[in-house]
Amino acid sequence: MYRRPKRKPAEHANQERWVISYADFVTLLFAFFVVMFATANADKAKARAVSEAVKAAFSQGATRDLEAALEQVRKQQLPTPTSAAPSLTHSQQLLEQALQDEIKRGEVEVHMEPRGLVVSFKQGALFDSGADTVKASALPTMQKAAGVLIRLQNLVRLEGHTDNLPIHNLHFRNNWELSSARSIAILTLLSDLFGIDRRRLSVSGYADVAPVASNESEEGRAKNRRVDVVILSELGARSEPGQAGILSNQPFRKQ
Repeated sequence: MYRRPKRKPAEHANQERWVISYADFVTLLFAFFVVMFATANADKAKARAVSEAVKAAFSQGATRDLEAALEQVRKQQLPTPTSAAPSLTHSQQLLEQALQDEIKRGEVEVHMEPRGLVVSFKQGALFDSGADTVKASALPTMQKAAGVLIRLQNLVRLEGHTDNLPIHNLHFRNNWELSSARSIAILTLLSDLFGIDRRRLSVSGYADVAPVASNESEEGRAKNRRVDVVILSELGARSEPGQAGILSNQPFRKQ
């Protein structure tokens, strides 16, 4: 008796195959954004960290395309990141040369700090005791300093300091007012007389809270009575409000 062979039941089509293709697509899309991020990021260390993090996240099932994308990130020649404290060495040399006579007389000091280049003017070189009017004899000195400042784009902070001896006269109730007024006087001089852009300038008055020497002696108090012109490095300028908008088209010069 002839028996017809049993037909194998029809195999159901795999309706979930799209999941594999979708996963590959998402993985490649993620890799694409990683490459775009790394290209826009000037910090190689961060780019490398992102690459390694993504690789670790997909270590259990990373595709060959993702590995290739990550390798491309590592090989890219990204721009060298800007130093946290741009070199102002050349500007320091220019200022020391221009102000060499004043430096020899002890009227001015020039030194470098992490926040920038500090040009420290002793009070006696700029102001009479208890006053905020710049002496006429100080104008040639300030002109020399302004000649260097005007060649830069760095932000400049003008900081007034006093000793700890109280002051109370017809113009100032205390050392806070005096130190602030002297900073403003230097700002006005640099801006109105020597053409320094006011948007680059800021003022601070510290009274006697930031001494550089002991106030127990007249010599120390004389050192503390000063106005510091601080040419801010990029690191120092980060704390200045609105600095990105002010100088967005004028990058810091590495002098």
